[in-house]
Amino acid sequence: MRAKSISVFFILFLAMCFTGCKSAKTLVDTGALNKNLSTKQLVKEVNQGKSKFNTLASRVKIEIHETNKSKSYTVNLRLEKDKQILLSSTPISVVKALITPTRVAFYNKLDGTYFDGDFAYLSTLLGTALDFDKVQNMLLGEAILDVNAKDYRSDVVEPSYMLQPKNQLAIYELFFLFNPTHFKLDSQQIAQPEAMRLLQVDYLKYQKVQTQTLPEEMTILAVEKNEELRINLEYKSVEINEPLRFPFNIPSGYDEIKRD
Repeated sequence: MRAKSISVFFILFLAMCFTGCKSAKTLVDTGALNKNLSTKQLVKEVNQGKSKFNTLASRVKIEIHETNKSKSYTVNLRLEKDKQILLSSTPISVVKALITPTRVAFYNKLDGTYFDGDFAYLSTLLGTALDFDKVQNMLLGEAILDVNAKDYRSDVVEPSYMLQPKNQLAIYELFFLFNPTHFKLDSQQIAQPEAMRLLQVDYLKYQKVQTQTLPEEMTILAVEKNEELRINLEYKSVEINEPLRFPFNIPSGYDEIKRD
């Protein structure tokens, strides 16, 4: 796969987050930790706080920090919840991507290439099983996996509630830290100690968009051995539950990016 095309796509791919609008209001943490809160009660609060909307449109500012270099981008986002996500660079649509539960596709006008496949290749690149629901949950401030009182245990880790599997897998370890004000995530971490990999998503601010509590600022940290990638996201001009179109056609004559 051509490195330039796939790196540009990942920048867009990791920017799929849904926050901020003209009437949005930054939330102030006012909730107090209850050390007697049971795992069952915590899971109930977490599930009740999940986002409920049909469509979302937003403009997202992204800052990417790698070793000795930084870049800044702005992308337009359109999302139909649980169905499809359309991303395009701005002000000129040079790179465009469409993600659905069964399809991952994008094209790059700069080098005339395209990719059209599924999540299998992306999962291989990131070293962890990936699907549409996990990505959507991660970027909505929700756990990438469904949590329940049977398989998870809870602890108080100031200033958050923590849920983790009762039996952590040998391949990777999961940690979910929830905010006591609105029970969205403060942080979620996926660690693969043997492979020296870490994916950590920190939710720095939340805001109220109509009736929804959504991330306002977040940071994605990806570490593999001695390499580190940090992505900061800031979200502007969001509208939810408006009619949206999702036009996407790969131009003819482009070269297909093949999986190895």
